[in-house]
Amino acid sequence: MKVFVLKQLTKEQLVELLDRACRVGFEKELTASKTLLEQIAIFSDGDARNALNTLEMLVDNGNVSQDGTLELSDDLLSQVLGEKTLKYDKNGEDHYDLISALHKSMRNSDVDAAIYWLNRMLAGGEDPLYIARRLLRFASEDIGLADNNALNLVVNVFQTCQFIGMPECNVHLTQAVIYLSLAPKSNAVYKATTRVAKDVKQTLNEPVPLQIRNGTTKLMKELGYGKGYELAHFAKDKLTTMQTMPDNLVGHTYYLPTEQGNEIRFKQRLEQIKAWHQKHDKS
Repeated sequence: MKVFVLKQLTKEQLVELLDRACRVGFEKELTASKTLLEQIAIFSDGDARNALNTLEMLVDNGNVSQDGTLELSDDLLSQVLGEKTLKYDKNGEDHYDLISALHKSMRNSDVDAAIYWLNRMLAGGEDPLYIARRLLRFASEDIGLADNNALNLVVNVFQTCQFIGMPECNVHLTQAVIYLSLAPKSNAVYKATTRVAKDVKQTLNEPVPLQIRNGTTKLMKELGYGKGYELAHFAKDKLTTMQTMPDNLVGHTYYLPTEQGNEIRFKQRLEQIKAWHQKHDKS
């Protein structure tokens, strides 16, 4: 089976098609400016059938002049079409293509492209809360700890969208998109979740080490729950040699901070912690 992908026609191709239809496609003699044909082409969004149907609607609703010609005017086009409805299927391919374009523009730090895709979605009637939820995901997945303020900002914008809705919240969403686009990027948090997922799937029955179990009853304490627990607050360096990983996962690493934004500090801190353990842990 062959799959044929039908591409949209360009505005120029549609104008040429419409001009030919005006000359040979109708019994009446038509006069239409190039500007009018361009407006029809823009409205039709690359769809030849839509363009020809629009032209036919103009012909059906137009008035013939004394010389027998039918002049197609801008006013007539406005009457026939009303305000242009943007091509945007919130449940179809456009929905996913446009949110993908927004996400990838922000990831690429292209602030102007991100602003464009955001406002194009809003103009098409997309739910602002859906966009805000995607921005929440982006704040952690593509920025993470490189800029802690990113997530806080988007949470506030999400709540603002709930409070005031469209059209007012378009400014707040644009503010969030600008911030996320220009923020330092890191996917270290996202990668940590993907790395740990495999271990979690394979070790669901791995027992919790006794020293960090919750020994709340006498029987639990007799079984060794909580025995050997070391409270880091009482330690000189606020670190202990106590094992907190399951036995079979000791030494596994999930979080690998980058050299971006605030994550530089987290990387330095992590290196200090690892150096301390190398010095104090039993071999």
